[in-house]
Order: sequence, then C-alpha cells, then structure tokens
Amino acid sequence: MTANSESGASAEAAQALARLEASLRDCRGCPLCEGRTQVVFGAGDAQADLMFVGEGPGFNEDKQGEPFVGQAGKLLTELLEEVGLTRQEVYIGNVVKCRPPENRDPAPQEIEACSPFLMQQISIIRPRVICTLGRFATRLLAETEQSMTAVHGKAKQVRLAGVDTLIFPVFHPAAALYARTNRDVLVDDFAKLRVLLQRGTEALNEAGGRSIESEQSPAADVRPGNTSTGGGTREERAQPTEQLPLW
Repeated sequence: MTANSESGASAEAAQALARLEASLRDCRGCPLCEGRTQVVFGAGDAQADLMFVGEGPGFNEDKQGEPFVGQAGKLLTELLEEVGLTRQEVYIGNVVKCRPPENRDPAPQEIEACSPFLMQQISIIRPRVICTLGRFATRLLAETEQSMTAVHGKAKQVRLAGVDTLIFPVFHPAAALYARTNRDVLVDDFAKLRVLLQRGTEALNEAGGRSIESEQSPAADVRPGNTSTGGGTREERAQPTEQLPLW
C-alpha cells in the first residue's frame, strides 16, 4: 500500500468512527442513558494495531468524555510508555459507553445493547491485537467464563466483526492502583504484549514449549524502571525466539 493509499484509508476509518460516534451522541438504547453526563465513545488511532477495551466509563471519563482519564488511565499511560507506546498510537474503548451508576458492574442487558457498537468500532479499526482490560471485556470478546487469573497474559486467536485478531487479556489497571503485586503482574503482561505486537501469531506457542515465563529468573525484579537486576532487562529476557502461551 502506498503512502497516499494508507493516508486515505486512515482518513476513511477516522470518518467512519466519527459518524458512528455522532450517531450515538443521544443514544437511548439502555437505562444507562438516564444518569450519564455524556457518551464516552473511545479515542485514539483509527487504524491502530493495538486496541484496548475496558469495562465502562467512570466518574472522570463521564465528565471529560474520554476513556481512561482517571487514576487507572494514568497507570495505563505509564504502562504504555514502559513498552514504547503512546495513547495516540493505540485505540481505547469500553464495553459500555455510558457510566453505570456508582461505577457498578454493567448489567447483561446494558452490555447486550451497547456491544454491537463496540463490534462496529473493531470492524472499522481492524486491530491486530485487542487487549481486554478486566473480566467484562474478556468474557465478551473472548467468549469465556474462565477467570482472569487463568487467562491473563495469554493470547487467543478469534474472529470478531469480520476481523481476524488476537485477544490478550490483562487485569484492569484499577486493580493495580493499591496493590504492588498486581502492578508487577501488569508490567509483566505488557512486556508480553509488546512481543505479541512485534511478532503476531509467530509469538504464540500452542505446544507448551519454551515461554517467556520459563526464561525469567524467579528472583527477577520486574518493577517499573528496574533494568539492572534479575538476569537482564525485561526486553532482554523477552527475546524474539521466546513464545507466548496460547489459550
């Protein structure tokens, strides 16, 4: 594809997302419309290789109209920076686009009403990898009832909205705000996410052979900013010959 055609495709995708967003501005498709300040559609690169899908807007997102702008969003930005990405290079959306009252879990009927719009976003963006943030997005897009403990940091090949993509679940950043252990797990999973983006399906290991986990020292300190202990940096340990588990 030439530079001009790539630019044209990107513009078309951005316009398609803008039309979809405009169509939802006054959405009355479920009871969440009664308490929202505004619809939180999504933000980022209209042709991003990596798309994040969370649960739904919180207080700050409802007020500002953008996804992940509170404390969990700040942590997400930091995690992206640690693997060399910015928010402008990815796309961020949610399962539901209006804030559930008191940040409660979205109800099944609310997910059913709103998820078709998420699928339209996926169809337009056509991401190579979708990183699901937490259990609601993972259950919906990976069609699984397994726990996040069982599936986080693993990849699954799926076809969504006509798009062949890879689902990569991680814990929701909100779970790591007050627990250092959860943050360390997220740092590890984002390092694997970078490998997945770099190598795609070649990074997957269906046979259960050598994996990134098997190459890590049990005593390795993988906290953010630590690049001098535990047998080398996270990037050094995640060599291209290593593989990610497939589930």
